[in-house]
Amino acid sequence: MKVVFLDRDGVISKYIEGDYIKKWEEFEFVPGAIEGLKILYKNGYKLVIISNQAGINKGLFTMEQLNEVTEMMKKELGKHGIKLEKVYYCPHTEEENCNCRKPKPGMFLKAKEELGIDELKGLFFIGDSETDIEAGKNLGLKTILVLSGRTKRNEVEKMKIKPDFVAENLKDAAEIVIKNGKI
Repeated sequence: MKVVFLDRDGVISKYIEGDYIKKWEEFEFVPGAIEGLKILYKNGYKLVIISNQAGINKGLFTMEQLNEVTEMMKKELGKHGIKLEKVYYCPHTEEENCNCRKPKPGMFLKAKEELGIDELKGLFFIGDSETDIEAGKNLGLKTILVLSGRTKRNEVEKMKIKPDFVAENLKDAAEIVIKNGKI
């Protein structure tokens, strides 16, 4: 099964330093995101979002508000002929020490089970932080760090866990997946 896992904030939508996207009016696609998703989708990849959203358990927004943002994002992507296969969110804070918060594997394993993915190893995970890269590496995924969110180019060398690839944005990451992907 051709699947690409993607973080949301900083990869698809703008990353807000020290804050969260709490309502649709705050959501903004990062440059290259729609084009990248379109490339992946048109090449037969199932698109699965895996995103930590601790703002829920911090009381900054509700699951209903998050679901509203997700539905609007899906609607907007649908206008471009793009369908998300599934979206997984972890509402927990780091202190709660759950199994679903990246870099732990919970959301990926749930996706594997629910979508009937035979093997995670070798699939791609596109993220914008070292936590994303660590999550992907822990599961044997090929990792792509995009520089459209939290991590800047000069910080990549300082990362303890290095990505397999670095891309400017999701469009560039999609081209890496197409070039290096497995069927």
